[in-house]
Amino acid sequence: MAASDSAHTPYRVLARKYRPENFDDLIGQEPMVTTLTNAFRTGRIAQAYMLTGVRGVGKTTTARILARALNYKTAEIDSPEIDLKQEGEHCRAIIEGRHVDVIEMDAASHTGIDDIRDIIESTQYAPATARYKVYIIDEVHMLSRSAFNGLLKTLEEPPAHLKFIFATTEIRKVPVTVLSRCQRFDLRRIDAGVLVEYLAKIAKAEEVEAGDEALALIARGAEGSARDALSIFDQAIAHGAGKVEAQDVRAMLGLAERARIVELFGHVMKGDITAALGELKSQYDSGADPAVVMTDLADFTHFVTRSKYVAEAADDAVLTEVERIKGAEFAESLSVKALGRAWQILVNGVAEIQESEHPLPAADMVLVRLTHAATLPTPEEALKLLGDGVQPSSGTAQGAPRPSGQPTAPVSASQPAGTSTPNAPSGGANRAGSPATMRRPETESGPEPRPAITLETFEELILLAEDRRDIKLRTLLRKNVRLVRFANGKLEINIAGNPPPDFVSDLSRKLAEWTGRRWAVAVSKDGGAPTLEEQEAQETENRTMEARDDPAVAAILKQFPGAKIVNVTVRERGNDALPDPASETGEAGGDGLDD
Repeated sequence: MAASDSAHTPYRVLARKYRPENFDDLIGQEPMVTTLTNAFRTGRIAQAYMLTGVRGVGKTTTARILARALNYKTAEIDSPEIDLKQEGEHCRAIIEGRHVDVIEMDAASHTGIDDIRDIIESTQYAPATARYKVYIIDEVHMLSRSAFNGLLKTLEEPPAHLKFIFATTEIRKVPVTVLSRCQRFDLRRIDAGVLVEYLAKIAKAEEVEAGDEALALIARGAEGSARDALSIFDQAIAHGAGKVEAQDVRAMLGLAERARIVELFGHVMKGDITAALGELKSQYDSGADPAVVMTDLADFTHFVTRSKYVAEAADDAVLTEVERIKGAEFAESLSVKALGRAWQILVNGVAEIQESEHPLPAADMVLVRLTHAATLPTPEEALKLLGDGVQPSSGTAQGAPRPSGQPTAPVSASQPAGTSTPNAPSGGANRAGSPATMRRPETESGPEPRPAITLETFEELILLAEDRRDIKLRTLLRKNVRLVRFANGKLEINIAGNPPPDFVSDLSRKLAEWTGRRWAVAVSKDGGAPTLEEQEAQETENRTMEARDDPAVAAILKQFPGAKIVNVTVRERGNDALPDPASETGEAGGDGLDD
């Protein structure tokens, strides 16, 4: 854009300027476009569509393009059409979100049954100018249960002139009764290589100089979201004064150099804690975020593990040459068990760092656990070493170096295998994630075992989490668990929302630790009961509806137009109840007045 033009034209961010206007502009969603093309060609046009996917993959944009296709009309074509290269009679108004027959509603701010009633009442009227009246409801999972129920009948048997397009990031929160009445499209995360090509085209169109490594860093940071990629690219252009370079993107996003992540990984897997801590501090001083460094370290661990089984893993467009070469070397030399231990520690460690007020010390402690776990033997190796009279905690069977400062103690020839020596460190290996734990046999003089805790209900489990001050687990149990079946020692659940990937294994481990017995935690495909948060929300809505039906409340609402019921509190009669006037008149039988 010339300087004279930019002086008169308001700046539009790239995410809006390059927002797709037809199906050809959509990137990474070819399966959906193919399905819609065949459906339109054969006249199999659904009454309702459900678009789901992570943020920024194009759900709302796709909904507008689909509304445009349904109402496509030119001088030559007057029927639903997928090929939208020529702008039709209604296209511009629909693209800009101002067409009278294409109504967009954000369910996040219009959640109640009253909002759905307005839609249902208006559906009986034919469209003013277009072929179809189209309702686009974004974040549809935010609708209340009563709103979903109110929508069902119209959704099942809509008038011929009516189409629904729903969009959501939380498909699990949408009732099955609604999903079964929609044609569903799962919009996929956009491949990083496709995003790099897309950003390169935009850089050329904007006359911006951007290096391949810089674009790869932006694509990696976008995590499959085109909108996020454009937003980061926009910021990078401003940061570099029109020139986008890799070091500027790293500084802007708090990233570390990929080569230094590989170097840190090497220190960790060798068990060299001193070098690992020094490298992390150096990256931190250069502006890298400790949580991002640990996330990148986890990504590289995943890449090395995947390279052991998938030869094409190194073909990823966002990988650097150092990552490809060193990744292949690590994949050949490291065991899957060692990589699996590192992955588990990193996944849990990243969450700890993000929640900590002191991220660098928290990251240091994650590295300590990682380097310690890297030198631990597998259970088979530990048994073999014990049989050979070697202390297994001093290194791996392959002779990996021992972390500095860790004491060693030889196993006596007369000592039974599986017992610990008096001078051996206790607990550290187990806390670091060791699969082999050596305990001293219990004797009559040993400590009494802790009694097992019996849990009868799911609510007792939540109270136990509160008692153990595990607020994170308590919140996840209330928000993300739909109970299917509960018995002491067995828990069957349906997952709601997006809890951490290690939620089930972490729950099973803590249950065993807290109750003193093994628990089988299974994820079921059955719907299960609503989560506790959903139950409380439904109870609040029911109380509100009851209050609205109360004659006194109804009279107040009528007297004050625009007033709304915000909250309903039920006050039980108790110590805080108003006193009985009869009891305030003095002694029994008296009227409380002087003669």
